[in-house]
Amino acid sequence: MAEDFSTRALGERVDAMAPDGSEVRLLAASARGSMAHFRLPAGAVSKAVRHRGVEELWFFTAGDGEMWRRSATDESVVVVKAGLSVSIPAGTAFQFRAMGGAPLEAVAVTMPPWPGMDEAIPAEGIWAATV
Repeated sequence: MAEDFSTRALGERVDAMAPDGSEVRLLAASARGSMAHFRLPAGAVSKAVRHRGVEELWFFTAGDGEMWRRSATDESVVVVKAGLSVSIPAGTAFQFRAMGGAPLEAVAVTMPPWPGMDEAIPAEGIWAATV
């Protein structure tokens, strides 16, 4: 049984704005997951959101910042920078901010693939959003 290949380069143009307010550039996708590049401008703070059913794995590629995550049993703020990866389990509220003079950038894998904007529900975060 053959499976379709997906090939996609990181685009210069923004494909969409995420429910959290970050810029989204779409990457490869398959039946089981999708990839995207997220960019939050320097000094910006995302909106806090919670995903209904998808889980995500993020790998930071540029910038410095912080990410807050809260589940039913855990809560933490982690300092993020290029080379760090984090998980965001389904149902986890999260928010992130870019600190310093450069944008915060990450590549994320969403499993299953991102179903649409209704997937994200606003959450109460710990910082005032600026986007």
